Amino acid sequence: MNLLLIHQNFPAQFRHIAAHFAADPAHRVVAIGEAANLKRAMGSGQLHPRIELQAYATPQSSGKETHRYLQGYEAAVQRGLVSSAIASQLKASGFLPDIVLAHPGWGEALFLREVFPEAKIVLHAEYYYHAAGADVGFDPEFLPPVDDPFRVRIKNTTQWMSMENADLLIAPTQWQKSRFPDLLQSRIQVAHEGIDTRQVAPDVSARISLVKAGIALSAADEIVTYVARNLEPYRGFHVFMRALPSLLKLRPKARVLIVGGDHVSYGSKPADGRTWRRVLVDEIGRHVDTSRVHFLGRIPYADYLRLLQISTVHAYLTYPFVLSWSLLEAMAVGCMVVGSRTAPVEEVIRHGENGWLTDFFDHEALAEKLAQAIEQRDQLKPIRAAARKSVVESFDLHSRCLPRQVGLLQGLVG
Repeated sequence: MNLLLIHQNFPAQFRHIAAHFAADPAHRVVAIGEAANLKRAMGSGQLHPRIELQAYATPQSSGKETHRYLQGYEAAVQRGLVSSAIASQLKASGFLPDIVLAHPGWGEALFLREVFPEAKIVLHAEYYYHAAGADVGFDPEFLPPVDDPFRVRIKNTTQWMSMENADLLIAPTQWQKSRFPDLLQSRIQVAHEGIDTRQVAPDVSARISLVKAGIALSAADEIVTYVARNLEPYRGFHVFMRALPSLLKLRPKARVLIVGGDHVSYGSKPADGRTWRRVLVDEIGRHVDTSRVHFLGRIPYADYLRLLQISTVHAYLTYPFVLSWSLLEAMAVGCMVVGSRTAPVEEVIRHGENGWLTDFFDHEALAEKLAQAIEQRDQLKPIRAAARKSVVESFDLHSRCLPRQVGLLQGLVG
């Protein structure tokens, strides 16, 4: 089978499915992605050597005269054009994909049907935006402009135009599927990308060293962990930071380990030009012992797993939005997770059974629950075990998620 994968940040959600097909010489796997991201992926060793890479340059930004609703749309059209140009070159060279698997969020899938009319087109249905009832307008501290419903409608246009030509849509969770219009629901199957629970597993011997602080930590210490790609309100960073003064008073020996970058993945940057980390440190700094709060930035994956393995309690907060892999990885490692009572966290965590839930906005309640989890760490071992069991049973890469994805794709081509 010939498989064409398209994602500006490849491999992203396609990492495992790409490696699966590339490992079999009976298949040919070609991937299109943004040049800078492909270079970074190659440097990290994430890519199977039999995947043939086709890179494109980052599209130029829109001019100042372009309406702000249309700036993202213009970039999407540019990505669609350059992706279709590469696809046309592949076609001219004799490569005809049986299946094209793409992410529709950035426009790369806009013109695929015109290039490959006979191929089966499968799109990753990650998230469909709504002006109310989900992430937009969820946090009263950061209310959107009054015309934001108009912007959201235009933002969805790229996905909608791509999806009308798709043969199959795949969503990671039931809640994320439910965000899409009723007209698309019959074409959406739920299949998560999967967690490799053989690798992401408990390890009682795990240790980490904080070189700058000159200390070594293990599971015997009181460790509170928080992880996000970037430290920002969408993932509850502001709520977590505001919980720290009370938490560190309640647990004088606890240390807080925070993983994440200072850019913005979702939402907006602070208006004054600072990072969200700087904003929150400035807000609470005089109320906490900063020597016990460690910002680790972005760290290698192996170090990240060790951090989860020594965690006493892990905080996961999010607006009603895309579910992070980090939540499932924390549960697979056997973390005691305190999560926000928001979708789609509630789809995964059952309060009191495989974790605890708390109100997203109540930072004092979060502090109390984190402190309680440390105090009751021995009594909570069954919940930690149940957290891992739930991920193994529902999200394991090898026994569940990858076979389902492979089955869906092969089912399209017989």
